[in-house]
Amino acid sequence: MKEMSFFEELQWRGLVKDIAGDDLEDKLNNEHLSFYWGTDPTADSLHIGHYSSLVTAKRLAKAGHHPVLLVGGATGLIGDPRPTSEREIISKEVVEANLEGIKEQVKKIVGGDVEVVNNNDWMKEFSFTDFLRDVGKYINVNYMLDKDIIRRRLETGITFAEFSYTLIQGYDFLHLFREKGVTLQAAGSDQWGNITTGIDLIRKITGQEAYGFTMPLILDANGKKFGKSEGNALWLNEDKTSSYELYQYLINTDDTKVEEYLKVLTFLTPSEIMKVMEEHNKEPEKRIAQKTLAEQIITDLHGEESCKQAIKISESLFSGDVKSFTEKDINDAFKGLEPFTISEDKNIVDILVDGGVCSSKREAREFITNGSITINGEKETDVSKIVGKEMCLFDKYLIIRRGKKKYYIGIYK
Repeated sequence: MKEMSFFEELQWRGLVKDIAGDDLEDKLNNEHLSFYWGTDPTADSLHIGHYSSLVTAKRLAKAGHHPVLLVGGATGLIGDPRPTSEREIISKEVVEANLEGIKEQVKKIVGGDVEVVNNNDWMKEFSFTDFLRDVGKYINVNYMLDKDIIRRRLETGITFAEFSYTLIQGYDFLHLFREKGVTLQAAGSDQWGNITTGIDLIRKITGQEAYGFTMPLILDANGKKFGKSEGNALWLNEDKTSSYELYQYLINTDDTKVEEYLKVLTFLTPSEIMKVMEEHNKEPEKRIAQKTLAEQIITDLHGEESCKQAIKISESLFSGDVKSFTEKDINDAFKGLEPFTISEDKNIVDILVDGGVCSSKREAREFITNGSITINGEKETDVSKIVGKEMCLFDKYLIIRRGKKKYYIGIYK
């Protein structure tokens, strides 16, 4: 394929939705801009839904643009308006603790000469009247009411705090424009209204131009925000979401979405992505694209060793060979699986029934004699076998596999 400019590649990857500034394409291709991306510290870790924006920030940095990543110590105390209801207010102490965790996280992910700032460092200097005089007087209420997220909340009601959020974020852009030479804000498409507020403030107060572009929000095959499952986020912090959990989520990516995710969430070149998809489409059952996606993301987030370990756990569970598991591997692999308790040595048939592996002793005997039961990687075919603590991994864990895929875990106490 022909060589693309940086901006053309962003478009090819599907990373450009809205643009503010007629000459932004030329500036991204031929200049070195300072840009910012921001997030509020509503938790002590970002989640996979933030990752597309962080990857784009890293992509801009690799192209020679200077990243300033803002963690909203001030805006986090308010919360940006949600489409349906007001966010729960969190305490200053929690915001501060979350902020420190996220600052280190974004530095690690984006790397290089990334600069991390906290908007509370300048917002705390404002009195309420000063903010209204120096910022509020420049933005018309009708202009704010026309913002999509605010307009959608008018019927159900919106508080003054939420209504004012766009003014604070707009001022963030103005402050960074003045103090750090930031001329571009890049964010998800849900932030377009806040970006344009900042651009308007800069134009009205300084008479100069600033730029913005948004990326489409990444959705799963069901149209839900990427990385959400039953309301629970997949965290970027490895201590909160293990590499194995992330690997399992990513290798189960729907075929209709995997090429999009490779373009948006990895640093593979266009030629490399096209080659992966060509191989994948020949034998989709091998999930080549999904495995590539998982390996690229986990290596970027957690490192090569964590990625290798996630693959090892996955392959060991598939083959049934769990004897080499570390205790951490066991906890990662069976996180969320309710264990059953073993209080004494028992016949294998009773263990299977008590643990819910089989519904009856007759069924348990059938599974055992058919060779369908393995305990800690060893096939068990003797219905008279006594299961004791000496069989446990780390004197504690009994990993039972029924058939090829169904796992249960017992804890000997």
